[in-house]
Amino acid sequence: DVQLQASGGGLVQTGGSLRLSCTTSGFTFDDYVISWFRQAPGKEREGISCISDDDGSTIYADSVKGRFTISSDNAKNTVYLQMNNLTPEDTAVYSCAADLIRGCNFDHDYYFRGQGTLVTVSS
Repeated sequence: DVQLQASGGGLVQTGGSLRLSCTTSGFTFDDYVISWFRQAPGKEREGISCISDDDGSTIYADSVKGRFTISSDNAKNTVYLQMNNLTPEDTAVYSCAADLIRGCNFDHDYYFRGQGTLVTVSS
């Protein structure tokens, strides 16, 4: 069975940092594009970062560029999202998704999606 599990969320103060993990199993990790999404209360889901081992690319939404960094550990089948300088606007449920596509794309309807982890940033 394919599984994606996001973890590492929690409560942090403005300006703080968190590192999220997306742990995967059940598919060939190296072949898949993996993206991070978030959904804040009352808002639509937003793609915020993506990594593609196929072409070595990473992309970021403008809202997180310069503050968030995506990386992967192929030996652990895990993708990380390092989040720095957090603000209350970053409060959301963060989740990861994976699919066999060529290159990063937030608009793609990802086949595999995992449960999210809640990040709350206090002011």
